[in-house]
Amino acid sequence: MNPKRFWAIVKKEFLQLKRDKPSIAIALVMPVMMLLLFGYAVTTDVEHISTAYLDLSHTPESRELLLKFQASNYFDLNYPVNNVSELNTLFSQGKIKAGIIIPPDYAIKLAAGNLPEVKYIVDGSDPSIARPALSSGILVGQNYTKELIAKKNPLFAKTSASIIRSEVRFNPKMRSQIFTIPGLIGLVMQNLTVLLTAFALVREKERGTIEQLIVTPVTSFELILGKLVPYVLIGFLSFTIAFYFGINWFSVPMQGDTLTLFALALCFVAVALAIGILISTVARTQLHAMQMTIVFLLPSILLSGFMFPREAMPKIIQYLGYAIPLTYFLEILRGIIIRGAGLMELQNQAIALSVFGLFLVVIAALRFKKRLE
Repeated sequence: MNPKRFWAIVKKEFLQLKRDKPSIAIALVMPVMMLLLFGYAVTTDVEHISTAYLDLSHTPESRELLLKFQASNYFDLNYPVNNVSELNTLFSQGKIKAGIIIPPDYAIKLAAGNLPEVKYIVDGSDPSIARPALSSGILVGQNYTKELIAKKNPLFAKTSASIIRSEVRFNPKMRSQIFTIPGLIGLVMQNLTVLLTAFALVREKERGTIEQLIVTPVTSFELILGKLVPYVLIGFLSFTIAFYFGINWFSVPMQGDTLTLFALALCFVAVALAIGILISTVARTQLHAMQMTIVFLLPSILLSGFMFPREAMPKIIQYLGYAIPLTYFLEILRGIIIRGAGLMELQNQAIALSVFGLFLVVIAALRFKKRLE
């Protein structure tokens, strides 16, 4: 090996790297950023489970039981409700993961020396939250029952009886596939559709065909929308195939309305394609477009709630997740497929996706300049 030729090649590569600032930024900044994000986001320790409670007894005894749940640090009793219907709506909206219903005769039965039955309901759609929520609730109930019995007769303090009667909704067997398959459909659709359009304008820049578009009277908005429409149709067809294959092959029961799901899926496909178009307007080469796509896709896998429960993440990480459209689409997919939620329960997510889509198309069109740089 000739040292001079070898050193010349090394110098050339350094010069190329120096000019390729996006690659240097990805190599130096991304590891720290990803470690910080993932270090806080990747956790399965579920605490502060959002819980609704219906206290029909309204007695010091019933409030004492609720305090036991609150003091366990596993539950946040942040949704007092007035009837079962309100509690069911909160479950459908996905705002709560657990619910407690204390019967009207709770204190009367305790005073008579009998054990009342407190209904404890867990949302089983996400087994990673449902399992700790179920075991924690049962444990709180058993410990409190021991205290109650010990006051009456210390000899029976070790009894396994409990005032808690548990129920798991939406996914009683807590099958992990019922939770992961809808999430996978959303993740696959996001990755596929973003990649479809991320190279759309860059490819034309590299081939030189962008010049032919520049001499035409077409406007930026017409060009961006014209490029989006064919990909929307392809992306929607891909979603249809992924949906029917995932649901039927893995035997995932469809609880909600298919038409509502498809309407919102069409909205999400347009948003994901708009993200790709926006990347395409920023990137100078297909390599840059690929790098930017990876930078976007990696955080979305973990921060959207696809793999790890968002409830277990710190608040600031949860807020970052709201900036990712996939977060809303996963809530829509799981809400409709698993919990049977309707458009009314998912209106916030639908509005968020619509705003994202409009914003991204406008930004992409504004960024696109009908001139060669």
